[in-house]
Amino acid sequence: MATRWGILSAGKISHDFTSALVSQNPEEHQVVAVAARSADRAKEFADKFGIKSAYGSYEELVKNPDVEIIYIGSIHPEHYKMCLLCLDAGKHVLCEKPMTLTSAQTKLVLKTAKEKKLFFMEGFWSRFFPVYEKVREELSSNSIGDIILIQNSFCVNIYDIARINDKRLGGGGLMDIGCYCVMMADMIFKERPEKIVAEGEVTKDGVDAGGAITLRFSGDRIASIVYHTKTQSSSNSMLICGTKGCIKVEDPFWCPTKMTSPSGVFEFPLPTCKLKMHFSNSEGFQYEQRCVRDCLKKGELECPLMSHASSENIIFIIETALQQMGVQYNTTADAGAV
Repeated sequence: MATRWGILSAGKISHDFTSALVSQNPEEHQVVAVAARSADRAKEFADKFGIKSAYGSYEELVKNPDVEIIYIGSIHPEHYKMCLLCLDAGKHVLCEKPMTLTSAQTKLVLKTAKEKKLFFMEGFWSRFFPVYEKVREELSSNSIGDIILIQNSFCVNIYDIARINDKRLGGGGLMDIGCYCVMMADMIFKERPEKIVAEGEVTKDGVDAGGAITLRFSGDRIASIVYHTKTQSSSNSMLICGTKGCIKVEDPFWCPTKMTSPSGVFEFPLPTCKLKMHFSNSEGFQYEQRCVRDCLKKGELECPLMSHASSENIIFIIETALQQMGVQYNTTADAGAV
């Protein structure tokens, strides 16, 4: 039986996610409903993808008995209450990153999912790309020896976009792009850092345009992170350095197709999709979607590749870094229409 998806929000990221879904075998994935703040917008989205049900409210979506799992693609200040809305309605959830704006919110969402025995995963799609499957294989084989350093950068000139510069929309570089760098440190070191040191540019809009974060882990292992939304790096890549060599994940490290290690150079072509995407390499959503389907078929409540513990660790690091920079979100305010 196909996994039956509902799509919450009809923006660009939901477009790419849905395009990836409908490009796969319909016996494995079906999109049965979509909801947006506007019924017209939902209908337009549904017509484009051949979706049976379209709703002008999220409350209607979660009441649809045909929906098995909901993908939340709204702006991230909405994620917390949308996660609870879906879970309270008995739906499994895949929530786009970052799943919340605070550690407290993350803990409550995960607690709710566990209590209701529902699958929940934060959508850090990077971990499911074949490049990172190969990275994990290389690390397991000890091809680079003991890991001592991670270096990665994510610098793209996007500050003029509202979701970056508007604090009401959860703006800021760390929540939008720097979180990928943090997520990779968590994936590699698999523990909470012993020390976090962060410096950044906080704009007149009250958000972080960019920053540099150093994470020190046990055994004096280091993750060095640089991100910025006002400049374009010539190479947004990642280095994993060990006592016997390094692994380089090529730009774009958050959705890569190529890596180099002591074992050689490895390339993994993207799967094909039927429609043009808004964002780079969005065809790779298929990897994440297949893993979610496998988890649901097995009755698992969380994904081993992107666990609840990882989500808690990632938001802890982000929240700590932002506090050091002087950035704090008003998590009680309504973010407004999506």
